[in-house]
Amino acid sequence: MTIQTPVTSAAAGLRTGAAFLADLKASKRCIFVDGQKVSDPTSHPAFREGAKSMARLFDFAAAPENLETMTFEVEETGKRAWRCFQIPKTHADLKAKRIAAEKWAEQTFGLMGRTPDHVANFFTGYAAKPSVFAKSGARYAENVVNFYKYIRDNHLYVSYAIVPPQIDRSKPAHKQADPHLYAGAVKETAEGIYVSGGQQLATGAVYADYIQVSCIHPLQPGDENYAISVAIPADAEGLRLYSRRPFAQQADNAEDHPLTSRFDESDCFVVLDNVFVPWERVFIYRDIELCRDQWWKTPSHLYGNHQAQARFATKLRFLLGLAKRMNEAVGNDGVPPVQVQMGELAALASIVDGMLQAQEVMASYDEEGVLWPSKTILYSVMALQSEINPRMIDIVRGLTGAAMITLPSSVKDFENPESRPDLERFFGTPVLNARERVALMRLAWDFIGSELGNRHQQYEKFYGGASFLVKMNVFRDYDFKRAGALVDAALSLPPVE
Repeated sequence: MTIQTPVTSAAAGLRTGAAFLADLKASKRCIFVDGQKVSDPTSHPAFREGAKSMARLFDFAAAPENLETMTFEVEETGKRAWRCFQIPKTHADLKAKRIAAEKWAEQTFGLMGRTPDHVANFFTGYAAKPSVFAKSGARYAENVVNFYKYIRDNHLYVSYAIVPPQIDRSKPAHKQADPHLYAGAVKETAEGIYVSGGQQLATGAVYADYIQVSCIHPLQPGDENYAISVAIPADAEGLRLYSRRPFAQQADNAEDHPLTSRFDESDCFVVLDNVFVPWERVFIYRDIELCRDQWWKTPSHLYGNHQAQARFATKLRFLLGLAKRMNEAVGNDGVPPVQVQMGELAALASIVDGMLQAQEVMASYDEEGVLWPSKTILYSVMALQSEINPRMIDIVRGLTGAAMITLPSSVKDFENPESRPDLERFFGTPVLNARERVALMRLAWDFIGSELGNRHQQYEKFYGGASFLVKMNVFRDYDFKRAGALVDAALSLPPVE
């Protein structure tokens, strides 16, 4: 392992973007893309701009004017840590975490879903309920709390791979033809365990310091070897990352690809080949019940998705801004049918934003005094996310008509003296000159119609898992007793005289 304790900002004690990039460059990880092995994401065209975008998040949090918003003071150390690591004690704390998540999301327009605050919130949820892990043994509770403190105090970036490969979903893990297809423990020693197999979908893993490997899918008796939760350095020996086709690699300039060139965070399949994990980085070991309970009996899933919904709300806000600017550019903004469509967009975005804030207002304390965002509200908006997002995208497509595809082939057409006069004549509007309008439409196309844009449609559709699973969460948590009591009261009304 070559990852070292990161260099931090002398002013605030926070890790800087430069330090993050230096650590990333030095880590020498194993990434496969286009048939080549990549060890340094900071210099490869597929990943380097994404790395810079991540680095800017570190610098944004470390900026003196953002410290109060993006960080909090850790009581036991007196030092500052990212707000995402704060275990909320009050509703105001939960609101502060959401505001910090929104500020980071605004830096990427909601396009990077696995920024360092996502999995950080999961470990914050674990650390809030160590009693859940202690049921499998005191050392597992100590391990998860100690790791939380380590990543909190060193401002580390953790990604995760928690879904088994899509090979034969008709069989449980232990009945697969190859017993090492799914990520699981293959050997135990006094020093730790060895893990082999594959797991998905490690979004952002090419940039992360650590990767959490676990399983969020239901496991059955016999699957004990796969019932694990571990943290592995991203450059660990035997860990290989297989990136999907990087969109950024095809984005040859930022004017034609303003979003793809900067915010492709990459999704990776993780292969583990006899990877050693020391016991102090093992949080769950061969415990099917605990592997399930880590998500549902701690607030981890809620904290992580509270952050994710802040990102989603920010992304929808950006979409509305795009639609408004495009309407203004061509003089459609005052047309009543357009205003109706924009009103529907605003209503849908406001529902998401309102439900995000309702998670805080309706948060409740458990028997240990731990504050949980409202399960019913959070899972309700997640259940509708796969319907709201495509509906909004479709409305914007309808509003723009051919505008996003009736564009010159590239910015180079403006540089050709023969073609430039035509472009300046036919692509300008009373509000924007030709180059400004084309830039706006390129931005919209990159968000909606490019490969990056279409990846995001798929991402939002299955972000929280299959919609029917999320709806089952709402079913389990909704107060049907109160609803049924109203029916009983209506049935027991006295006769009308």
